[in-house]
Amino acid sequence: MPHRSESLSMPASREPATILAVDRAVSELRRGRIIALRGSTGHDALVQAAEAATPEALREIEEMGGPPPKIAITGKRAAVLKLGENQAKVVILTVRDGLTADFVSDLVEPLSALPLPIPISIAMEEAPPHGCESAAVGLTKVARLLPAAIVVELRNPDADDLAAWCARHDMLMVDAGDVFQYEHTASRTLRRVSEARVPLAGAEQTRIVAFRPLDGGLEHLAIIIGDPDPAEPVLTRLHSECFTGDLLGSLRCDCGDQLRAAIAEISRNGSGMLLYLAQEGRGIGLVNKLRAYELQDRGFDTIDANEQLGFDADERVYAPAAMMLRQLGVSRVRLMTNNPDKVSGLARWNVEVTERVSHSFPSNHHNEAYLRTKRVRGGHLF
Repeated sequence: MPHRSESLSMPASREPATILAVDRAVSELRRGRIIALRGSTGHDALVQAAEAATPEALREIEEMGGPPPKIAITGKRAAVLKLGENQAKVVILTVRDGLTADFVSDLVEPLSALPLPIPISIAMEEAPPHGCESAAVGLTKVARLLPAAIVVELRNPDADDLAAWCARHDMLMVDAGDVFQYEHTASRTLRRVSEARVPLAGAEQTRIVAFRPLDGGLEHLAIIIGDPDPAEPVLTRLHSECFTGDLLGSLRCDCGDQLRAAIAEISRNGSGMLLYLAQEGRGIGLVNKLRAYELQDRGFDTIDANEQLGFDADERVYAPAAMMLRQLGVSRVRLMTNNPDKVSGLARWNVEVTERVSHSFPSNHHNEAYLRTKRVRGGHLF
């Protein structure tokens, strides 16, 4: 897949169709249904989220497509399963004796017994970067499911006209190219949809601006304190939502401390903003974050837990933050962070970080290992 911060060009007239098609496909995958992917080279495929694999679903997708089903997983997941060294983003696994629902579940579910017994008859190959298998895994990530998909190349002679075939089978179709461009297309279509004054404890001169993408998806929020001058670098915090830390006060992370202290510091500064981004669990979603927590309880650190799930250590993109800043008239920021990736992430989207403002807090015995991993392995600066 393209680099996650890479901007891909698309005519503005195509954006509504692109994000609508992907959103519908994501909804179908979350329901366990099969969707059709139109490949960029004429190779089309049927796809189902691996999480939804059942014996009946595997029979159905094979009967509809033709060839035996294969499974596409991330290179990260393949590495932790010790299937061989491979730098590919996505790999394709073929089991000579055929896939079974139990094997698929064990293969993609990191909370199954480890190490997983891998049959000798399994073969692995690198997925084409812009092929259907890579797009299928990309769709499962957008859906906040485990990043793995059942894929069957569509060789049914009745499916030469894919759109008509899908209509006959009450099946949704999406172009692989639309999947690869989805995150950046959704970011480009962010629009201000509402704004209100919301006095906060310790920061009474606060207003919140809500931004929504054209697809009606998850909203990102700008919490603006005081009256920041966009002609000067604005004190800014990028904060990814954390249900457990921000709302429940979880001691497993430092997110709640970071949120409340950032608001207090911006207020003391006189003005600034906190962008509250809908990127739970470093972009993997709440359910997968809870899975990662269980893996951490089994001895994995926060980075290894994400990779056991099949994700990168950090799946966030900073295009939405850059778009929000642009619409607020801000091009230069003093960024409150200990994460150098946020500095470089904004720079890729032409937001100048004039200063990195340190933002850290004492650990407790529940999050000591988590903070140590962020410093030692994640490069955070404390």
